[in-house]
Amino acid sequence: MIRTSRLPLLRPGYGVIAAMRNLLVGLALLAACATPQTAGADLRILAFGDSLVQGYGLPEDQGFVPRLEAWLASNGGADIAVTNAGVSGDTTAGGLARIEWALADNFDAVIVVLGGNDMLRGLDPAHVRANLDGILDVTDAAGLPVLLAGVPVVANYGEAYANDFRAIFRDLAAEHGSVLYPSFFAGMGGGRSPAEVMELMQPDGIHPNAEGVEAIVAGIGPSVLELVEIVQSRR
Repeated sequence: MIRTSRLPLLRPGYGVIAAMRNLLVGLALLAACATPQTAGADLRILAFGDSLVQGYGLPEDQGFVPRLEAWLASNGGADIAVTNAGVSGDTTAGGLARIEWALADNFDAVIVVLGGNDMLRGLDPAHVRANLDGILDVTDAAGLPVLLAGVPVVANYGEAYANDFRAIFRDLAAEHGSVLYPSFFAGMGGGRSPAEVMELMQPDGIHPNAEGVEAIVAGIGPSVLELVEIVQSRR
């Protein structure tokens, strides 16, 4: 049986005061997510990321985490609890600031989906790499296997930027021994035309709609099962 818990949505702030407030509030609220049901699950995964994880613009039951759980339940997942630690608007810097308290509860594995907001702002890939490297250092220290999902890069910043950005995920997955899923949106491809892909997006052209989430989950699901197998092999 798949059981869900969801971290309450924190509005991201990037000043020092806002960051401290988010951390303190998050610490207080994180404990409330550890219900007896999720605490008793056989395997617990933290889905850690931005609005793509949080489920921006969708009813709660149509977001990435609940649909992934449904997919796992239908494809060999057994007694798995997934916690939604998505913060809409978060960057890799925000993720690095909150990863330690996000792991304060006991988890068996982590899915990391961060970098899209950094890319949309044209932030330096070197800084993005350093932040993600820091996040993976924390998960490594906690002994947790990770699925690292890459994000697509828009063409606006040129080929050199795109190549540097894509390399971040490939390189860090190899360095940290993480399961690499090269693009979070890969499942929306599958032979679809650009017009058909856009039909899977919300009007903003950035976030998937409910049908898009289903396609994403069908694509990433087997890699999540690979992550589960790693956890089970260590027991």
